[in-house]
Formats: sequence, C-alpha cells, structure tokens
Amino acid sequence: MGDAEARLRYLHEVIGLLYPPSTTATARTVLPHRLVPRRLVPRTRWHSVLGRRGRVLVPDGPDTIETYLSDVFGRPVRTVLRVRPARRANRKPILTAHSAPDGSGRGPGDLLGFVKIGDSPRAAALVRHESDTLRMLADRPLKTVSVPVILHHGRWHGLEVLVLTPLPVTSAAVPPGLLDAAVAEIASLGDHAEDAQTRSGGSHAWHGDFAPWNIAPGADGRLLVWDWERFGTGVPLGFDALHHFLHRVLKRMGPVDATRACLARAVPLLAPFGLSAAEARRTAAHYLITLADRHDRDGHEPLGPAATWLNPLVDHLEPLL
Repeated sequence: MGDAEARLRYLHEVIGLLYPPSTTATARTVLPHRLVPRRLVPRTRWHSVLGRRGRVLVPDGPDTIETYLSDVFGRPVRTVLRVRPARRANRKPILTAHSAPDGSGRGPGDLLGFVKIGDSPRAAALVRHESDTLRMLADRPLKTVSVPVILHHGRWHGLEVLVLTPLPVTSAAVPPGLLDAAVAEIASLGDHAEDAQTRSGGSHAWHGDFAPWNIAPGADGRLLVWDWERFGTGVPLGFDALHHFLHRVLKRMGPVDATRACLARAVPLLAPFGLSAAEARRTAAHYLITLADRHDRDGHEPLGPAATWLNPLVDHLEPLL
C-alpha cells in the first residue's frame, strides 16, 4: 500500500471515529491533493477549482468532535485534521481547532488550539502523560524553554481529548547555544547533584522526543518546545542532545550510519554539559539502548530491527557500560 493510500484509509477511519454517522454531512477538502494528502479542511469556494478531486463528505450531526470542542471554547468551532502516516507507534488523530468560517469563503477562522485525541490504550496513555507533564511544567520557573498551556483535558466518547495553546512557530534555525541551554534546563527538572558520578548516571530529566520538528526559536529568545508525551526522568544528562542529533542526521543517512555517527559525535555534543569523553560515550551507549528498548515496548521499529543498527555497536559499547 502506498503512502497516499495508507493516509487516506486512516483518514476515513478517523472521520468515522470523530464524526459519527448522521443524516446530514458537509463537504471537506483534502489538501494539497488526494495523491499527496496532508490536511482535511473545511471546503471553501476556491476549492471548486479542484473539481471533485479531494472532496470528502463528513457527517455533521449533533455529537461530533466539533460540537464537543464548540462547548469547550464556548463558540462555534471547525477543525482541520492532519492526514497522518498510518504506521506510527504513537499514532493518534491531531487536529487544529479554529473559529467557525464566517461565510466569506476564506476558510477556517482564527486558530484556537491544537487537539490531540487518544484513540487507543497506548495513545491515551501518552496523552494523559503529556497532560500531567505540562501541568508540572506550568509550576516550574522555566527561563529558556517555552511550552504549550493546557486549555482543556477531558474525555469524549471514551477518548482522551487534550487541547493546547498554539505556539508562535517560526522556520528560523535554532542557535546552538539556545539548544544546549534548553537541554540543560529540561535536564534540571530531574533531581540531581553536581558531581561527575551523577552527571553520567540516571538522575536527570529529558523531553524524550527532542527532535528538530518539535522545537523552534521564539521571538522572546526562548526555545518553543512541544510534544511532551515522552517526557521522563532518571536518565543521564545529555539524552535530549543525542536524540536531536540522531534525528537530524537520519534525514540524510540510514539508521546504521546515523547511530554510528551519534556515538562518534558524543564527545563534542556533550562537552557543553561538562561531561568527560568517557562519560559522553557511556551516555551515548545508554541512550541508544534506551531508544531500542522504547521501540521494543512500542512494538514499532522505525529504525528497523535493533539487530541491524544496535547489535553491531554492542561489542564496541560493552566496555563503556
């Protein structure tokens, strides 16, 4: 099954979940095209130039995710649904909530919030964990990191619904100094001491998915960071820096070369945090093993079987563990 077909099949599954069958329906549009499906949006007049291509009928009965969100915001809401890849361990419906179109034909109105739907036991657990994490962060005096604010967390038709404030994301590059400062501030959320023994031990926190697509520089000089569903504690200092590097190089090389590069670059990557060369290599070894363990628990192998990218490093890593 091709990517477009998989996305569209999952889209129709999500529509059936969030917009129960009704005697009436409204037309939506898949953009930019059914062959490259990325968003399902309220249909406007200019979509007519697409003809029937990309046109999708969505039930609009009295009990849909949009009516639920309208009650949450106290005003009519329309949603834009992301047409997501179907093959993800943490797959879940993601929507943006907008004020209802004003009839001008210009599409959805103002962006009100981002919405995550926990539609499986695993996704629901991740949504609840992110909610708990963001509530904890709201009570911390963060100076470097800026995070979303919870607008609503509730249940609808047995599904977890988490609504978050939108962050003013830009496409600007993240300065290295800001990246390191954010990693250090997040790490400080765990209980830790300052000696070298605990610096390379399991005493710090990490975001858990500090990938390039989950961060952006803010206009106020802080780092915008979202998707906190993988936040955890009890890890060595530097896990987030390694995760960011690994997922950046995965864009241009395969998993085997990328994980080797992560280990090879551990010393300069973790030097800003005061780790020695031995501590840095040991931290990289622990990070890669932790990542493989996560994939195993998720039942999903985005890097392929660990035997192909982790096991070849084991002999080299064993003296560090």
